[in-house]
Amino acid sequence: MNPLLSSRKWLFRLCLGRLHSCFVLWTRPLNTSLLLGTLADLRRSKSELMAENALLRQQLIMLKRQVKRPSCTKADRLLLILLVRMVRTWKQALFIVQPDTLLRWHRQGFRLFWRQKSKASLTQAKVSAETIALIKEMAKNNRLWGAERIRGELLKLDIRVCKRTIQKYMRGRTHTSPNRAKLADVSAQSWGRDLGL
Repeated sequence: MNPLLSSRKWLFRLCLGRLHSCFVLWTRPLNTSLLLGTLADLRRSKSELMAENALLRQQLIMLKRQVKRPSCTKADRLLLILLVRMVRTWKQALFIVQPDTLLRWHRQGFRLFWRQKSKASLTQAKVSAETIALIKEMAKNNRLWGAERIRGELLKLDIRVCKRTIQKYMRGRTHTSPNRAKLADVSAQSWGRDLGL
C-alpha cells in the first residue's frame, strides 16, 4: 500500500475528528456555567426572560404537586405549550418533560382544535318536518319507489333533498320486493288449491 495514501487518510480522519469536536462545542447549550449563562441572558429581551421564568416556575409547581412522579393536567400541558412559544431556547428550559412529548401535545391540541372547528355547527335537521313527513308518506304509499324516484318527485315540487337523506327517512318502512310479493301470491294460490278453495 502506498504510504502517501495512508498518510492522507490519517490526515483526513484527524481533520474530520477536529471538525466534529468543534461542531459539538458550537452546538452545546450556552448555559453550561453561570457566567456564560448570564452573558447569554444579557442579549435576550425582557419579555423572553419573563416567559422562560414562567416556564420554569410552572415546572416547579408541577413538581411540588406530587412527590414521586409529576403528572401533567390538561391545563399544565396547555400552559407549557403557550409558554414554550415565547421562549427561543425552550429545549434548554424543559426539565421534567421531553421536547418530543411537548411537540406531541402541541400536535394533539391542533388536532382537537381543527376537529372542533370542522364539526357541523347546527345539530338540528336541515330538512323541514313537512318534507320528512312527505318522504315517509311517499315511501309508504309507493312501495316500489326507491330513493332516486322519490327525489325526482320532490324535485317536481321544487324540494331539493339528497338521495342519502331520503334513504335515511325511508328506513322506517318495510321493503317488500316485487319478487317476494309475487311469490307470496303464488304460494297462497297453491295453498288454496291444495285445500280445495
